[in-house]
Amino acid sequence: MKNQKIIALSAIGIAAIGFSGCGGFGKMFKDASKVSYTVNPNPLQDNGDSVAVNISVKYPAQYFNKKAVVTVTPTLKFSDGKTQALKPVTLVGEKAQGTGTKIAYDAGGSLSYNDKVAFTDAMKMDELDLDATLVNKKKDFPAVKIADGTIATAKLLQNDDKVLIGKDNFKKTIPESDTTHIYYVISQSAVRPAEMNSEEMKNFKKFIKMGTEQGFTWDGFDIDAWASPDGETAMNQNLAQDRAKSAIKAMSMMLKEFKMDVEETDEKGNKKIKKDVKIPVDPKLYDEASYKVGQTGLDWDGFQKAVQASDIKDKDLILRVLSMYTDHDQRMKEIKNMSATYTVLADKILPKLRRAIILLNAEKKSRTDDQLKQLASTHPDSLSIEELLYTATIVSDMNQKLAIYQAAEKQNPGDWRAANNVGYAEMMQNKLSDAEAEFEKANGMSANNPIIENNLGVVARWKGDRNKAMDYFKKATGAGPDVSYNIGLVDVQMGNYTDAVSSMGSNNTFNASLAKVLSNDAAGAKTTLDASNDQSALSSYLRAVIAARTGDKNGIISNLKTAINKDASLKQMATTDCEFVKFKDDADFKAAIQ
Repeated sequence: MKNQKIIALSAIGIAAIGFSGCGGFGKMFKDASKVSYTVNPNPLQDNGDSVAVNISVKYPAQYFNKKAVVTVTPTLKFSDGKTQALKPVTLVGEKAQGTGTKIAYDAGGSLSYNDKVAFTDAMKMDELDLDATLVNKKKDFPAVKIADGTIATAKLLQNDDKVLIGKDNFKKTIPESDTTHIYYVISQSAVRPAEMNSEEMKNFKKFIKMGTEQGFTWDGFDIDAWASPDGETAMNQNLAQDRAKSAIKAMSMMLKEFKMDVEETDEKGNKKIKKDVKIPVDPKLYDEASYKVGQTGLDWDGFQKAVQASDIKDKDLILRVLSMYTDHDQRMKEIKNMSATYTVLADKILPKLRRAIILLNAEKKSRTDDQLKQLASTHPDSLSIEELLYTATIVSDMNQKLAIYQAAEKQNPGDWRAANNVGYAEMMQNKLSDAEAEFEKANGMSANNPIIENNLGVVARWKGDRNKAMDYFKKATGAGPDVSYNIGLVDVQMGNYTDAVSSMGSNNTFNASLAKVLSNDAAGAKTTLDASNDQSALSSYLRAVIAARTGDKNGIISNLKTAINKDASLKQMATTDCEFVKFKDDADFKAAIQ
């Protein structure tokens, strides 16, 4: 809290009466009330585990004796009676012997004092006094209190670091598809019965049977139909369209009366094939509206690829013709001129281009969440790595999460995600050493992985090594905005409060609110805390601190009562907290913390 408090030293002059005859030095004691002190901040404030002591002293005109030598020592006085002297400074008059900061007699002068000391918990109830000695006469000025205690609000920082998991690739639905072909006689669009019983079509039927049994969702058919390029253009275009229509009709009829040979086992365990068993299928499969026609026409691309992949003697010459001419008729004229070659084309290449390509798209549903949770508990070895990693994210009990991640690690010892995620669950259970070992194991499998480096950074911060933590976090920024939040936690600990606010961004958490309090944005801190929906005792306590910084006495009282009602230990914290120093003698405040 950066506010200034000017303290005039009164009553000290009374003690100076006995020094009025000390070579003129007595006047300094008599007029000591004219010296003013400003301490900034006041109260003092813990900042990155250190406390800055900044004192400005102003000496009035005709006060500081020209021959005077004064040693000034700021001193921290603790509630247990112990003291800690800070670095002393020497002030000298214009004609004094020795070195030090010179203070003029006629014009007066000033002293700017700066020191920094390590923070200790005892400082929460300290006060800053100023001890001074007139060296010339070895006489002490009465000690003067110039500041109250030390604010240690930064110590409210909570361990809410963002520990990251290796994400699963589990999908609720898995795309499935299969393709078959229907081949046609030259210049014909009728589907031959043999085409509907080819080995390829039988495998296609098996896909449909499997999908039916497993509850696939059918997304429809895509049909492309082609004619070989050996014919008149318009005729072949119409022919390709007719082939698309005939393919749709043939598939629809087959699936409406869908039959397959099925293997059965009798009571004695003997297996036999039962012919033409009718299998009910989703009506969508034989609804012609489910068939979408895509490309139709002369298949020059297919022709070129087939020639390229063949061992035809003149294939380079054929390919050259294709590159030289774009006109269909000119191409075919040039190719037919190679009579021997054309015979090979007509026998080996062209028949496979007279076809309909039938693609069936479907979606396979994965196991339900309830099924996954049951199997993860009873038979985790029946689940894939992706299923295990996903299932761990849908259970809330941390012991269950850990057990699932451990099962994933056992079954997939080479997958860094499993080891990393075991470490994640152990961090959530405050098993720091165990978690660190898992993160190091994961790091051995996937070096320079930003997710793992972030987690090692959290470990380092929890172990008190802020510099190491910051190094890890800076290397882990590729893991996303959660790393920036973790950087903000280190910024708070290092006293870089403005940086902390920036790093924590739009996160609405207790710590983000705390960072705004420490950067003197009480209004922003309240907004962030309100948005966090944090109803903990410590959250109520922080609300009281925010109220104190805005002078809201009612807010202090009500929030402290709420906090103490939830956690009685906060009563003692409030008693020693210099955030409330202005209200320490207030009757309502005293009643709230009794």
